[in-house]
Formats: sequence, structure tokens, C-alpha cells
Amino acid sequence: MNEEIKRVLISAEQIQKRIGELAEEINRDYGGEEIIAVGILNGAVIFFADLVRQLDFGVEFAFIKLSSYNENAYSSGKIKAESDFSIDITNKNVLIVEDIIDSGLTLKYLKDRLLKSNVKSVRICCLLDKKTGRKTELLVDYIGFEIEDEYVVGFGLDINQKFRNLKDICVLSQG
Repeated sequence: MNEEIKRVLISAEQIQKRIGELAEEINRDYGGEEIIAVGILNGAVIFFADLVRQLDFGVEFAFIKLSSYNENAYSSGKIKAESDFSIDITNKNVLIVEDIIDSGLTLKYLKDRLLKSNVKSVRICCLLDKKTGRKTELLVDYIGFEIEDEYVVGFGLDINQKFRNLKDICVLSQG
């Protein structure tokens, strides 16, 4: 293991098991209705891919790049949209797929924006939820794991673009 990694927090096996459980919940809740799954780039890509392959109904993909983090890996609180949707989301069920929720500001911004776009419904699915960092009220419909306030990497999560490819979710030695 890399010296920058303190420990494995959630194993690859635990992640895959939980994604299967989340997919079962989502399959049940949407009851076969088609959705647009919106992946938040870049961190959610691996989680997004593993999740949507287990959904049993029509799924369109959309991706958006939003950021509230600065170069020091701390949330600045200001949301920056670096890309936008390329498909029409009007009157559609939208499932936002995110890797980790910390302050909640990015997802609140996106959810509010989607609701103003006359979507049929908006739900949120995240792999990791750090409720201790929450700075806004946010209903999260599907949560993979609740974690403590530690800086984690792996399974799409990074620090300065490093460690996204790790199979496990790991805690950094310093974060």
C-alpha cells in the first residue's frame, strides 16, 4: 500500500455488495419508469457505471461537471459549473449519482437547478455521506455508506487527481 494511505475504510467487496443493494432499492422505487441518471464528473464515474448496470429499466445518461473544491481539497462553498447537460430533462425522472456528499452545497445547487427545469422528479444517490460536514439541508434518497470526517480516496475519489483507480475506499495519512 502507498505510504500516503493510512488504511482501507471500505473494501471493494463491501462497495460492490452495497451498490447491489442500492440498485435493488432504486429498481423497486422507480417501478420500471425510465430515468435520466446524472453523473457528477469526475469522481462519480466509477460508482455511476457500476450502479446503472444493475438497473432493470430504461436509463439515459447525462453528465455534469460541478465543483466547489479548491486546489487545497477544501470546499470553497462556491459552485462552479464546468459543463452542462446535452439532453432534454423536461418532465423526466432524474437520479443524481454522486460519489461523496460533504457540505451538501453542490448537490443542493444542482437539485434546485433541476427542479426549476420542470423535471418530473429528482432523487439523489451517493456512495458516501459525510453528514458531519453538512452546511445545508439536503434530502439524500439513497446512501451507500455514512462516514466520519476523514479525507478519503479511491473508487473514483481523489486528491489532486491521484488515487481514483484504487478498488477500495481508503483514508489518507494526512487529510
